[in-house]
Amino acid sequence: MGKAGKPIRWGILSTAKIGREKVIPGIQSSKYGTVAAIASRDLVRARETAGALGIEKAYGSYEELLADPDIDAIYNPLPNHLHVPLTLQAVEAGKHVLCEKPVALNAEEARQLMHLPKDRLVAEGFMVRAHPQWIRAREIVRSGALGELKAIQSFFSYFNADPSNIRNMAGIGGGGLMDIGCYPIVAGRYFFEAEPKRAISLIDRDPEFGTDRVASALIDFGGGRRLDFTVATQLAPYQRIQLVGTKKRLEILIPYNAPGNEGMVLRLDDGSKFADAASVTETLAPSDQYAELADVFARSILGEIDPPYGPADAVQNMKTLDALFESEKTGAWAEIS
Repeated sequence: MGKAGKPIRWGILSTAKIGREKVIPGIQSSKYGTVAAIASRDLVRARETAGALGIEKAYGSYEELLADPDIDAIYNPLPNHLHVPLTLQAVEAGKHVLCEKPVALNAEEARQLMHLPKDRLVAEGFMVRAHPQWIRAREIVRSGALGELKAIQSFFSYFNADPSNIRNMAGIGGGGLMDIGCYPIVAGRYFFEAEPKRAISLIDRDPEFGTDRVASALIDFGGGRRLDFTVATQLAPYQRIQLVGTKKRLEILIPYNAPGNEGMVLRLDDGSKFADAASVTETLAPSDQYAELADVFARSILGEIDPPYGPADAVQNMKTLDALFESEKTGAWAEIS
């Protein structure tokens, strides 16, 4: 049993902002896990972060952390081009790995994760699928309240024109589709409970960075079902999901960056009145989606539940991203095998 009576002891690769501000606090507040160590290539920074967040151990290299026999699971929030290499190293060291999205630079690289020992769990860190609002929204879809779910629309944007930010570095997997386009894709797969067949994209690239700064996509799930979305790294911040069926529409107001201290709102509307006047809202209790994800992963390690997602799921998401980049080059639909 680990610190504070929690069975899973986590090690964090790097002092990345997402880890410091979201994932580490989430793990620390989870039921099953505690953050026992953090590593950085800068030992001073590792120690400063450990001190600020109450983490027991600090290492000046990733290898030292991976060699720690007391660590059960690794969270990997390194830049995208280091996701697969460090995840492979962690598994070779006997650790389970929760890897930040996107899990790889492309599907071919992601497939390396499908040949790892089956007793080591590897999953992509889509915290949104652990949030009660997504779980509740899918319950509503499954109930038939929307009729047949036929269309999913999403928008996700922020503004970041900092050339030193890794999201604006094309050579290491930067750009809007890789950073946030993966979320609407996983939403389509989650709510349709199906895999996409083909995709087409329209992409605008930053002339200096070479990254996709505005990307729109239309994805065909077959049977008249489609997902369309726009993501952007240089537009006003905004996010939304619309699930539109033959009877009603369900809106998720803050689908991706749900604040952990606020109740999230779902809005169900039959369209009988304009301007959402007929909508009925449901407010869910506040929930930290990072803590929820950490507990899902920990319970999977402990054998309490079957792992809901693994490397095969991550490969499927990367295949759709690959198709969107292929479509950009050809200007045509790209098949998703």
